Amino acid sequence: PFIAQVAIGRRECLQVFGNDYDTPDGTGVRDYIHVMDLVEGHLTAHDALDSATEDNRCYTVNLGTGTGYSVLQMIHAFERASNRTIPYVMAPRRDGDVDECYAGIEKAADVIHWRAKRDLEAMCHDTWNWVCKNPRGYEAA
Repeated sequence: PFIAQVAIGRRECLQVFGNDYDTPDGTGVRDYIHVMDLVEGHLTAHDALDSATEDNRCYTVNLGTGTGYSVLQMIHAFERASNRTIPYVMAPRRDGDVDECYAGIEKAADVIHWRAKRDLEAMCHDTWNWVCKNPRGYEAA
């Protein structure tokens, strides 16, 4: 949401926390997921629980893409989607942040037969589309 708020003009710039991580561009790597993939993953998990046997109803699966993107990759993808420059400033890394964090997706594929379908470009495009139609977010709704 912060990237979108900068792109639409609600925030002046984005703070990037840390550029000294052991990653290709120095910024943290995270597993960003499209909200519709997350919704579909939850619905698929719900359906899987409905059809599970009594002794097979307690398990955990990760819903993610299994692919990590750096903060700078996310910023550049959003710039392409919005056709706008996203100003940002580097800030010190936050205590406890790890270099990389992304989901292990094998169990979701094996157990509930689900995988995320949308990539980073689709996430940014769809977010920008929503923000353009709702520049004040849910406040105006």
